[in-house]
Amino acid sequence: MMSINRDELTSGYRERMRRLALMDSLVVLGGKRTEDLNGKRIDMQGFGMLTLLFFFERRLAREYETSAEHLTLFLLEMARDIYHIDKRRMERIARDLITNFRPSSGKKRAFTFFNWEINDEETIEYSILKDNGFDAKTQTQFYTLDEDGLELLFATKEFYSEFQISINQLLLKQQIQKGEFNNALRQIREMEIDVDTLRERIEDMENEIRRTIVSEETFDRYQRLLDETIERLEREDEEFKALQQFIRETRDMIYSGDIEEHEEKSRQLIVRIARELEAVHYEHAELISLTVNLRNTALTTAQETLYYTGVQSFNFDQDIVSMILSKPLSPDVMKGVIHPFLKVEQNPIWSPLTLLAEQTIVSEREEAEIAAFIAAEDDSQLENYQKWLGEKYEQIMEKLLTAYDKGYGNTLADFIQYLESNDGGILHERYFYSFWLLIHHHSPLTADSLTDHDSETVLQGVLKLLGSKTFIVEELPDIVHRVEKYSIQNMAILLEEDIDELYAT
Repeated sequence: MMSINRDELTSGYRERMRRLALMDSLVVLGGKRTEDLNGKRIDMQGFGMLTLLFFFERRLAREYETSAEHLTLFLLEMARDIYHIDKRRMERIARDLITNFRPSSGKKRAFTFFNWEINDEETIEYSILKDNGFDAKTQTQFYTLDEDGLELLFATKEFYSEFQISINQLLLKQQIQKGEFNNALRQIREMEIDVDTLRERIEDMENEIRRTIVSEETFDRYQRLLDETIERLEREDEEFKALQQFIRETRDMIYSGDIEEHEEKSRQLIVRIARELEAVHYEHAELISLTVNLRNTALTTAQETLYYTGVQSFNFDQDIVSMILSKPLSPDVMKGVIHPFLKVEQNPIWSPLTLLAEQTIVSEREEAEIAAFIAAEDDSQLENYQKWLGEKYEQIMEKLLTAYDKGYGNTLADFIQYLESNDGGILHERYFYSFWLLIHHHSPLTADSLTDHDSETVLQGVLKLLGSKTFIVEELPDIVHRVEKYSIQNMAILLEEDIDELYAT
């Protein structure tokens, strides 16, 4: 006996059974025994197929509000010469047919089978009909074909629904060549339904990607599926463009002849064909953008979610330490295990900006001396610097109080102008500007602020000069730039007597 690869044999077994499951609703109808008023058995399976074809025709005609009443009238017309059935009985049959394709519980139909690919029982859910609105005034429920219902009808034509648009494009071109413009219009409307169905599938795929990607294998499968979908949509888009060009040429050829009565109708139809095909092409082009965005956003998001899920479930002790300690590893394998946790390689890169950086001048010393650690700086140097800076700040405060009393201290710009006439050298010192930055940081400043600083604070002398006053500075929009080296934002200066004025403004 020849050798058979079991995995290849059962590959895609679920998808094959899903196509059989779509037929199950018709098989169930075939087992029902229903008779007309003369006792003649009614072909319920045939009624089921007619029901699906009726809903499909309603979608082609863009009649989206289809109720059980519409289906009843249609079946009465179809069975008028075959069965003896009154309207009341036919209405009951129509509702049974709708309930068969869409259970009254609102749940999808289910088909259970044994999956030989995974050796386990599995259940497939599918929906042939779905709700499509409700009229509260007449208490009427409307229905339409669901995606699985359309696929069931397409399956009876012996081609896959994925290639439905391409096949319709081929048929449309043949019909236009033969001058069958009415059939061409119908073909375009079928393509419109195919595009709508494909849009629903892509939207469902987006939700499925976010929900079901739990491994790299699943991620790769969806990535391949999206790449194939984009490739097929792009081929269909090129065919749409070729069809539009072909229709324009056909229209020009019809318009070039003399106007006759039978040609006038053809001209009107070819214009409608061009207009409706352009609308379908526009909707189809949006599918390409939708699919590309799905690949670039939802798929990437799902991959990141997969990554962070792995990070959160990662246990260092169990996954790394136990692996290293429990079994001997070769140096190469050990290097591979440890490598992801090593420091990222860093390569020093020289920048031209280094020329502008502060230079460190090091005298020639013994190599051993250079390698030694730098000794810590003496704290006494820092204390001396703080004492010197506090004295400078105290001098600035004394000058400010004098200028303020003379009316030259309402703003920092006024105070600087005062200093230019009395002590301009201080404006070239950095500590003058750092003083104002520090005051602005601690504003409002009072003598009680000593509790917020230790006894060595550089503001100790400033706070003593303030006494019971409060020192407040507020930013102003202009910049003060009186010396070449420094500039500072202007500030409003307020002492105790101006506090009420500050809050009033």
